[in-house]
Amino acid sequence: MSQSIVLPKLLEVGEGATARAGEIAIQLGCRRVMIVSDPVMKTLGQVDQLKSFVNQAGVEADVFTDTVPEPTEASILPAVNKVIDGHYDGVIALGGGSVIDSAKAIALLAEYQGRIRDYSVPNIVTSPIMPLIAIPTTAGTGSEVTKVTIITDETNDEKLLCMGPGLIPSAAIIDFTLTMTAPERITADTGIDALTHAIEAYVSGKSGLFTDQQALLAMKLIAPNLREAVNNPDNKDAKEQMMLGATLAGIAFSNASVALVHGMSRPIGAHFHVPHGMSNAMLLPTITEYSIPAAKTRYAECARAMGVLMRVPMTTMQSLHYCWNLSRSIRI
Repeated sequence: MSQSIVLPKLLEVGEGATARAGEIAIQLGCRRVMIVSDPVMKTLGQVDQLKSFVNQAGVEADVFTDTVPEPTEASILPAVNKVIDGHYDGVIALGGGSVIDSAKAIALLAEYQGRIRDYSVPNIVTSPIMPLIAIPTTAGTGSEVTKVTIITDETNDEKLLCMGPGLIPSAAIIDFTLTMTAPERITADTGIDALTHAIEAYVSGKSGLFTDQQALLAMKLIAPNLREAVNNPDNKDAKEQMMLGATLAGIAFSNASVALVHGMSRPIGAHFHVPHGMSNAMLLPTITEYSIPAAKTRYAECARAMGVLMRVPMTTMQSLHYCWNLSRSIRI
């Protein structure tokens, strides 16, 4: 069976890659962009620095930093109106998954207008959104390379899933230095999220040879570096490998799928406002125990990729002990 693989047109990866944001905007045909971010990135000076990089390339830029952690339609509409009224021709997202999700929805509605519900499943977004450059500041969600966004309808607290190849960002800038100031809790939660993406993409019934390779490499990068990234946040090597691993995990699950951990994690987040990575950590051991009998070899290969053991098949308890111990070691 074949797999349809959807990726950004351009990936810029490495230390200091953010400095090329303006050049990349020009490559995408943009001359006037809206930078979408959040108050934390503004306070840290990252928004002003990004705007400076963009301006130096000869691209005009304005800023919207009123995104919220769980984006709602109401939270993005001011930015949508600003983009339309200001005749902007591109969007640059600087932030974590919520910021990038917000930016995808902003670029969608600014291009085609309407309401978010008009584009939510079972509808599929096939037409490309306004050019979007996604710059993640956490190593976790993989939203910079995925074809999904989730926006809440605040009138009934319903999370609306929008998906389709049209939602893939035009470009992604993967610069691990942006994660160096991330709080311990954010590093831990997003890291578990990324690891879960990789595991679920690999054991998914929609997996294939291409996504398998991304998922396995993501596990090899994330598993041995997550504890170090949390406990020694100045370790640049650990942060770099986490960032690359999170992006590869995003590519894997976006082109395969996630599974039961994420299926159960989303309603927990919606109803109890538990951070997404934390709810994944709560569910991963139990769901792994439940799922292993149906995919013993696949879970064993995950364990080998993560360095848990060097032989197959593994026992259920070995995998569960690893899941529990990893969560405890990073204080989840």
